[in-house]
Amino acid sequence: MLDSKFTSVLGTRTKQEFEAEIVRFTKRLGFETVAATVVIDHRLGEPEFISVDNTPLGYKDSWIDLENARLDPVMQHCKRQSVPIVWDQSTYSDQGLGPMWEEQARFGIRNGIAMALHMPEGRHFVIGVDRDRPMLEDSSGMTRIVADLQLFAVHAQDAALRILTPALSSPGTPALTPRELETLRWTMEGKTAWEVGNLLGISERTAALHVNNATHKLGCVNKHQAVLKALRLGLIR
Repeated sequence: MLDSKFTSVLGTRTKQEFEAEIVRFTKRLGFETVAATVVIDHRLGEPEFISVDNTPLGYKDSWIDLENARLDPVMQHCKRQSVPIVWDQSTYSDQGLGPMWEEQARFGIRNGIAMALHMPEGRHFVIGVDRDRPMLEDSSGMTRIVADLQLFAVHAQDAALRILTPALSSPGTPALTPRELETLRWTMEGKTAWEVGNLLGISERTAALHVNNATHKLGCVNKHQAVLKALRLGLIR
């Protein structure tokens, strides 16, 4: 039976409870700050980030800046890899990004571990723990810490999807395909089926079919009602 320090996050019901649980685990692991993020890729436009974290307020604006994320070697590793990364100052300085590390180091974010779990339909779960102190020099000790974070991440992912994206994880929510969601998003922007087809590289008829399928799955009578319901359910934003 797994230790409750790994599984208790599954019992969280609110964003506040989830945050308290991941912070508690982070402290037990020997780190001070943590960020758990659900990333939702959209076929067109920027990805969506939904985070729970205890990042210092003074560093918050820099941390959520997408331009910084595109340069940050830790974030870029997590974007492309599933294996954890143990990082320190050299991770940044080796890529000529010493000033970026120095900026976060002012807030006690000097060393850390980060990892990502990549799921179907363009969803990802990224978790990172940070601290001011150096990492352990004992390789076996570091191996245990990384393994503990990996095990916790599997359970935290389930809780994060349920709490942070309830419409996407609830079994009672209509299962719309990524293409159906994309056509609804463009319909929300006022695009016609012909315009949506051009944007997505499909025919006008196929675009209209996706919208009609989405409308039917949502139990609506027209595309405008379908957009409103999708918004209410959190399927589109």
